[in-house]
Formats: sequence, structure tokens, C-alpha cells
Amino acid sequence: MSEKKKKEIDDRFKKFGTVSYTSVTKVNDFIKYMEEGRVMGTRCLDCGLMFFPPRAQCYKCLSSNVEWFEVEGAGKLITYSKLKYAPIGFEDDLPYYIAVLDYGDYKVFGRIAGDFLEEEIELGMAMKTVVNALPNGQLNYIFEKI
Repeated sequence: MSEKKKKEIDDRFKKFGTVSYTSVTKVNDFIKYMEEGRVMGTRCLDCGLMFFPPRAQCYKCLSSNVEWFEVEGAGKLITYSKLKYAPIGFEDDLPYYIAVLDYGDYKVFGRIAGDFLEEEIELGMAMKTVVNALPNGQLNYIFEKI
């Protein structure tokens, strides 16, 4: 009688965020990089399109030929919103700010670091995307002023 081998599931993504909405993805190395202190996206090697959050396939040319790149340097704050109401799991964080940084070839949607006052936030300001360790051991990324 042959023993069936149990299929291993790569569920590293369950470590991402305050509330994990998915635990399995084709880009679980995203978490490995975050554990190293790096926020990463993917770039299609066939057409050059850049993705954040990372994708395993390009929607433009349908290629799976992608490589990782680091989200680094200055992004420009192009929009933000102050949240007064939150989804389940985020109620204790209120109020907080979500935003979009423009890095030129790609944009990053995320959360502004919690130590900002509203009068300190200005459209066009330079910010960076950094890894943030949460008290429960989970990881996410936030935007900080440069």
C-alpha cells in the first residue's frame, strides 16, 4: 500500500495585515521580503509593466515571466482620506489615513503612519513605503514622511 503524500500549502501570506483576507497566494515571497524589511512589487519581464501589490501574471500580455523589484525611494502623495469608520478589525485604530503614493511607473495604496497630524499631510509631499511590524506579530507596510 502506497502512502499518499500530503500536499504542502504555502500559507505565509496569512502573516500580512491586521486582518488577513486570504492566506494563500502565488506571491507569498512578498512576506519573506517583508520579514527582511523590504517592500516588494513585481515587474513583467516581457512588457515591463510594474505591479504593486505584486502579481504572478501580467494582465497586459498574459505572461507569467515576472521578477521582484523593491519599492524604494520617494513616492509622491497624490491622494489621501481620513477614515472615521473602519471595517472589522480596524475599529481601535480610528481615526487613520489611507493614501496613494505615486512612484512614477506604479502606485502604492496604503496607510499613513499613525503619528501624523492632519495639518502635516500635504498633497505632493514626499513619502516612503516601509515595513511595519504589528504588536501581534503580523506585518504590513505604511507610509512615512521623508
